[in-house]
Amino acid sequence: MSKSKLEYIWLDGYFPTQNMRSKTKIEEDFSGKLEDCPIWSFDGSSTKQADGGSSDLLLKPVAIFPDPARKNGYLVMTEVLNADGTPHPTNARAKIDDDDNDFWFGFEQEYFIMDRHTELPLGFPVGGFPGPQGLYYCSVGGRNTHGRDLVEQHADMCIEAGINFEGINQEVACGQWEFQIFAKGAKAAGDQVWVARYILDRLTEDYGYYIEYHPKPVKGDWNGSGMHANFSNNLLRTCGSQEIYEKVCEAFRPVTKEHIAVYGEYNDQRLTGLHETQSINEFSYGISDRGASIRIPIITVEKGWKGWLEDRRPASNADPYKVAGRIVETVKSADV
Repeated sequence: MSKSKLEYIWLDGYFPTQNMRSKTKIEEDFSGKLEDCPIWSFDGSSTKQADGGSSDLLLKPVAIFPDPARKNGYLVMTEVLNADGTPHPTNARAKIDDDDNDFWFGFEQEYFIMDRHTELPLGFPVGGFPGPQGLYYCSVGGRNTHGRDLVEQHADMCIEAGINFEGINQEVACGQWEFQIFAKGAKAAGDQVWVARYILDRLTEDYGYYIEYHPKPVKGDWNGSGMHANFSNNLLRTCGSQEIYEKVCEAFRPVTKEHIAVYGEYNDQRLTGLHETQSINEFSYGISDRGASIRIPIITVEKGWKGWLEDRRPASNADPYKVAGRIVETVKSADV
């Protein structure tokens, strides 16, 4: 008789930035299949999701991955449900209108690796600043590259877990990195980003680091951290029409505030119109324009207007479920 460790992962009730929580369930002779993961419960009064007098909430498994850090272990992403089985108000995943997986998402997750003792990004000297940004992006060598050991191990673990992990690179600021996740289906993309974040956060416990998802953790002349959302549906992948692309982009303009509302806390510190961003108070789109709200990739144009769009506004601390859900809603509303 064998025993497996199932790590149930969920999002808590902190607002506007939710945190990951997890706990371990031991199962005997577990098959490794999602359908054999039982619904579990937790104390919602300890996560700002329920009152103490009626605190039991449910964890509904929605995705499962082999746990690369544990023998006979699995990472189980879950949705939070009320005791009656209805989605809890903090459950953004259940609200995504993409049950047919028509929407494909590629998220570019940026983050800073922070030293737990100095509480500064790796490479930042205590009481000062490193050299100006410019030489850190995709750099090689110990002078400008910091944290590669953690980043490489994280990539290996995500691949081992079966996450559709597409790449890593050091970013523009010192101590800043990025990984990319792609999935067919808005919910699946959110699942994989959250589990990749979980693996990264748990891995820092072995290094004396922590991950900072704040979009502008160090004030000054530095790029902030985003979570650019590349997206398409069958229409964008096949239409072959510049007019349709422009109509889809224009559908985002009147709901700019609705998007910004779910694109991450403190995003105003990042979306200033500088450092490859558009101002948080403006909306624009353009071909190959990294200073626009939405970039039309040149590959999309070269393929005859068949491809995808990139929303550059989501912050690094945004919930990919909320970002994907809002994008799906807006694209479906487009007059095309």
